Amino acid sequence: MGSCQSIEEGKTGQRPESKSVVHGVGSYPNKRNPASQPKLKTPEGHDSRRRSSIVVIPETVEDLQQNPGISDLDIFKYEEMKMATKHFRPKQVLGEGGFGIVYKGVIDEHVRPGYKTTYVAIKELDPEGLQGDREWLAEMNYLGQLRHPNLVKLIGYCCEDHHRLLVYEYMESGSLEKHLFPRMCATLTWSRRMKVALDAAKGLAFLHGAEMPVIYRDFKTSNILLDADFNAKLSDFGLAKDGPMGDQTHVSTRVMGTYGYAAPEYVMTGHLTARSDVYAYGVVLLEMLIGRRAIDKTRPSQEYNLVEWARPLLNHNKKLFKILDPRLKGQYSSKTVVKVASLAYQCLSQNPKGRPVMSQVVEILEALQVPQVKD
Repeated sequence: MGSCQSIEEGKTGQRPESKSVVHGVGSYPNKRNPASQPKLKTPEGHDSRRRSSIVVIPETVEDLQQNPGISDLDIFKYEEMKMATKHFRPKQVLGEGGFGIVYKGVIDEHVRPGYKTTYVAIKELDPEGLQGDREWLAEMNYLGQLRHPNLVKLIGYCCEDHHRLLVYEYMESGSLEKHLFPRMCATLTWSRRMKVALDAAKGLAFLHGAEMPVIYRDFKTSNILLDADFNAKLSDFGLAKDGPMGDQTHVSTRVMGTYGYAAPEYVMTGHLTARSDVYAYGVVLLEMLIGRRAIDKTRPSQEYNLVEWARPLLNHNKKLFKILDPRLKGQYSSKTVVKVASLAYQCLSQNPKGRPVMSQVVEILEALQVPQVKD
């Protein structure tokens, strides 16, 4: 596992004592991937203006089951989960994170009589892991109530004795991270990258525009999953948070997320807004343009942080085309690239008010879509 950079280091430039790394809980991360980025954590902030809404995180499963939408989820027995994963066979493992292990499974009539054969991804909470019941409840709470084509569908859950599992639709093509930064030379075409960018933007726009706004808080390539047709959906709602309401300007909260994607004002103050997600979106858009990770210690020191290195070059066309992902050569029009680069530049503004809202991002990207070409 690569070394970690904490918020404290980001502020002072000094390397602190080594800290634990927490990976995303909803993606299919490769636990052997040294480029996986560390989570951010700082002491809990306080918001004196507490409010109730349908998405306030419940304290218990019993509380959760009273929420609208949760009753639509299937409740599985632990024995059924064992059967679905072939007794949690290692070959069924899709990935592992702070939540625990994610398995590929199949639920059919042998697992549950009368059940139509369904391929699923099953996450099992590690009771001794770095994340606990609260993240598990948050995931259920949000995905149990929020439905959208660009959010991963939660099918059901298991809560039996000390066992905590979540059952999702299976996303055949894995994560955007896997396709954007492959070990082999195969890569996503320009048209597919733009379609994924649009899908992900639609998912965030839906969350921000909901009756009770939701801030995703952990937008990154490993949390964007792709189905068989490369439609993109957001996963991992363990860190999601109710957004500000009424005359609130922000939500004060403990800083959590992944280094390299967290908005600078959020890291410094703990003040969370929808524009924090917009910044993270800009980081991912930049990764898709340049073909590099947000934080990459294998690069020269001045190129270690992608945003710090590349953002100043996005408004200079000659410099821009020199840093674009070389694997995309000949797949795009220069006019389109300039527009996408300008969008990324705006999303990455140091001033939150200088960033567009996600509904505007969707409009811009819809106008830039091109016919899909098979990879």
